[in-house]
Amino acid sequence: MIYPKIPLAQSVIEICLAKGITTIVISPGSRNAPLTIGFSSRSEFDCYSIADERSAAFFALGIAQQKQTPVALVCSSGSALLNYYPAFAEAFYSQIPLIVLSADRPQNKIDIGDGQTIRQENVYANHSLYNANLTEEASEKNDYEINWAIDTAKYQYGPVHINIPFEEPLYETVNTLSISPKMSSYENQKVILTSTDLVAYADIWNNSSRKMVLVGVNPPEFVKQFICDYLANDPTVIVLTETTSNLHHPTFINNIDTIITPFTKEDFETFQPDILLTFGGMIVSKRIKAFFRNYKPQQHWHIDPLRAYDTFGALSKHFEVCPNDFFEKFIPLLGQSVTSDYSNKMAAVVALRKIRTADYLETIPFSDFKVFEKVIASLPANSQLQVSNSSAIRYAQLIDIDPSIEVFCNRGTSGIDGSTSTAIGAAVASIKPTVFITGDIGFLYDSNALWNNYIPKNFKIILINNGGGGIFRILPGHKETPVFNTFFETAHNLTAEHMATMYKLNYSVANDEESLKIALKLLYETNDAPTILEVFTPMTTNDKILIDFFKNLI
Repeated sequence: MIYPKIPLAQSVIEICLAKGITTIVISPGSRNAPLTIGFSSRSEFDCYSIADERSAAFFALGIAQQKQTPVALVCSSGSALLNYYPAFAEAFYSQIPLIVLSADRPQNKIDIGDGQTIRQENVYANHSLYNANLTEEASEKNDYEINWAIDTAKYQYGPVHINIPFEEPLYETVNTLSISPKMSSYENQKVILTSTDLVAYADIWNNSSRKMVLVGVNPPEFVKQFICDYLANDPTVIVLTETTSNLHHPTFINNIDTIITPFTKEDFETFQPDILLTFGGMIVSKRIKAFFRNYKPQQHWHIDPLRAYDTFGALSKHFEVCPNDFFEKFIPLLGQSVTSDYSNKMAAVVALRKIRTADYLETIPFSDFKVFEKVIASLPANSQLQVSNSSAIRYAQLIDIDPSIEVFCNRGTSGIDGSTSTAIGAAVASIKPTVFITGDIGFLYDSNALWNNYIPKNFKIILINNGGGGIFRILPGHKETPVFNTFFETAHNLTAEHMATMYKLNYSVANDEESLKIALKLLYETNDAPTILEVFTPMTTNDKILIDFFKNLI
C-alpha cells in the first residue's frame, strides 16, 4: 500500500475513508500532491481529475446532488480554491454537501512574497458551514477538526472547508501509516416533533377555507405518495409545484406563471390564502413571490429540518423537521374540512389556461418557446433532465413534463456559471440517461465543462442558440441600442460546432420545426458518444412570442 509520507495528509485521507467520503474530485497541482497521491493510490476511493477548478467544483456538486452524500474536492494552494467559490456558494444555498480540501503553504510563508500563496484560512467564511484550519503537524486537535468538518457536511447538508498546510518535500511516499487518527462523531440532534406540538396548528388548518402549498426544489421521490393524495383531495387546498420540485399529482399546478400572470386584482384577492405552507428549496417563479409579498397570507409555515427563509415577509412558523415527519404527525389531527370551493375555482382557471396554452402553441412560429414545447415532449421516460439557469429554467416551468422524468437545476444562487459541469457530474453519478437543456450564453460561459474525460456516452446536450442573452429582452429596460446588445444581451455569432469536434462529441443542428423533429429522433437513438444538438432560433422574436403568450391566456 502507498501512503503519502506527510502524517497530516495520512490523517485527512484515513478519516475521510472512515467516514465514507470516497468520491474525490482532484484539481491537478503540486502543493496538494500528498493528498492526490494518497487518494488516487487507494482502490477504496473513486477519483476524478478535472483541470479547471471552477468546473471541477460544479462537477463535484452534480455528483453530490445525485448521491446526497458529501463529495470531496482537492486543490493546490493559491487562487485554485477561489475558483471553487461559485459552486461552494451554490452548495450552501442548495443544501448540497461538499468538502473542500485545500492544500496551503505553511503559516510562515503567508504574506512574505512566496509564490502561489494567498490568505486561505476562512476564505469561504460567509458561505461555509464549518472552517477547519489545520496546523502542520498531525495532532488530536487536527483530527477533531477534520472529523467535525466532515460530519457537518454530512448532517447539515452544505459545504465545509478544511485548509491543510504542507511543507516540502511533497511527493515522498511510505508503505505503512505513521499515524493512527483519532475518530470522533458529530452529535446530530434532530428535532422530535410530537402530535401535541401540532394540535394548535391543526386547529388553525381545520378552520381555514383557503390553504396553499408551495413546493420548491426537492429530490425525486422525497415526499410520500399518501401526503400528495391527501393534499390533492382537500377542497380547501391548492398545491403549486415547481418543475424542480419533482412532486406530481394530476391536480397539482406545475406551471405557476401560466396560471397567475393574467390575474387581476380581484383574482389575487380571491386566491389569497389564509395559510401558506411551503417546503423544498429555492423558488424560480418571480410572479409567485410577488403574489405572496403583495397579498400576504395570515400564516406562512415552512417545513425544513435546517433552514427557513422569510421569502415573502410573512413567515410565522418554522417546523424544523422533514416534510414526511411533519405530515405523518399532522394529517391524523386533521378533521373534515370546512365548506370551500377554493380548489374548484382554481381548477376552472387551470382548465381554461390549458386550452389557451394549447391554442397559442399551435399558432406560434419557430422560436425558443416552440423549441421547449417540442424538446420537453420528446424527453425519454424515466430519464433525468438537467436545466441551465436564466431563460431555460423559466421556459421549462411553462411546459408539462412527464412525471417519470427527474428535473434538476442550480437554483441556490441561480447562476449560469456551472450548469454544464453540474449536469455532467450528475450524469456520471446517475444510472439514468441525462439530457441537459441550456442556452448559448450559459453553455459558452461553462465550456470548460467539456474538458472532461468522464462524460457518459449517452449524455445529451440540447443547446438553444438565439445569439445572445435573450432573457434581457424580456426584462424591463430592453431597448434596441448598441449598449443593450453589447453589454446586456452579449450578442454573438458563435456556435458549438468546433468545440464538439475538439472534444470528440457528436454534433447536429436544427433550425426549424421539421429539422428539430428529425434531430431529436436521431439524438435519442445514438449513444456511441456524448452529443450536442444545437438549435438555432431567431434573436429578435422570442421576447414578443413569450409576452404575447401571457396576454393570450385570459
